[in-house]
Amino acid sequence: MNILIINHYAGSPEMGMEFRPYYFAREWIKMGHKVDIIAADYSHLRRINPDVKKDFQQENIDGINYHWIKTGSYKGNGVKRALTMAKFVLKLWIHAGEIIKDIAPDVVIDSSTYPLDTYVGQRIRKKSKKRVKVIHEVHDMWPATLIEVGGMSRKNPFVIAMQLGENSAYKNSDYVVSLLPYAKEYMVQHGMRPDKFVEIANGIVLADWESPTPLPEEHEEKLRRLKEEGKFIVGYFGGHALSNALEALIECATKIKDAQVQFALVGDGVEKSRLMGEAEKRKLSNILFLEPVDKLAIPNLCKYFDIIYMGGKASPLYRFGVCMNKMFDSLMSGKPIICAITTPKTPISEYKCGVMLDSMDVEGIIKSIHKFKNMDDKELGELELRAISIAKNKYSYKKLALKFIDVINGRVS
Repeated sequence: MNILIINHYAGSPEMGMEFRPYYFAREWIKMGHKVDIIAADYSHLRRINPDVKKDFQQENIDGINYHWIKTGSYKGNGVKRALTMAKFVLKLWIHAGEIIKDIAPDVVIDSSTYPLDTYVGQRIRKKSKKRVKVIHEVHDMWPATLIEVGGMSRKNPFVIAMQLGENSAYKNSDYVVSLLPYAKEYMVQHGMRPDKFVEIANGIVLADWESPTPLPEEHEEKLRRLKEEGKFIVGYFGGHALSNALEALIECATKIKDAQVQFALVGDGVEKSRLMGEAEKRKLSNILFLEPVDKLAIPNLCKYFDIIYMGGKASPLYRFGVCMNKMFDSLMSGKPIICAITTPKTPISEYKCGVMLDSMDVEGIIKSIHKFKNMDDKELGELELRAISIAKNKYSYKKLALKFIDVINGRVS
């Protein structure tokens, strides 16, 4: 089968996020399928962006054919970013015939965060001489995000364009694959037949956990010293943005009385310098900030953590559920997870691999830290086995890729 993924922001382990298209493509290639990814030359999510001289410049990454589209760079979420979206979709629309000729897809997965690339998938299906399936993949809820979080008016032309794209995707795609488990009702209200909805979460790559990358020397040295001092480490890895609710850990570090408890925040982002300044202002010696590590080093990082924290500022969008990459890495680590996000149930609560709390529930976080710190080894061991088993058997990319192929083939229960 020839599978075409259209994802404006697609990356690779070397380039950085988004990882999901790469991981699915790699699994499908192992199954004998041919996979092409069309992506933009610039993404704010990547650490490294490709050097692209012309549209549809090709690059083979681990057997996956990447086709790069020149859209230009941008900063923030202003007009320039919107223009890159328009350029990306318009260029693919214009060159749909060439895409059909060169790639000959049997299925198109339109997978950008925004919904406009559904029009490209539908155009390829219409122009192809053979039957082509179109799968719309939903990462984030657009334009609901723009309205409910960004404060944009429903009458804003950009919002209207996104709404029309979203409605078209729900109505005209063969199936809608959602990372968000509780979005079905909303999608039905916007034109999707209920039987089109399939949830396929993010996942983990088992091989990454079998042979992880070593930690940087600084991280290894500082974390090892903390363990030698008998510290109980509450760890966080990932972005340092307002949305990650790391202010809660500053408050916990201020209020907690147990001197054995140490907080370690690993990563980077726009809030990091402010958080570090606040910790210094409060003279907190029980919180450590470290630079981000390679995704392949996460298994070695988690070995030093006794608890893993995940947080999120309260948002109406969390009613659709959450599907953060770090949730599945955290499960695979086998460590208890404190997830302070106001949202319906997650695998953490469903499979009893930690606790779910409301966003910014500082007292609840402190209480949970004490709970896991005082938990006996037998109970911790059972939690570890349960979490790792769930991660391996339900959320490995191999299993998820097989489920996606079932969707493409119409085997949906």
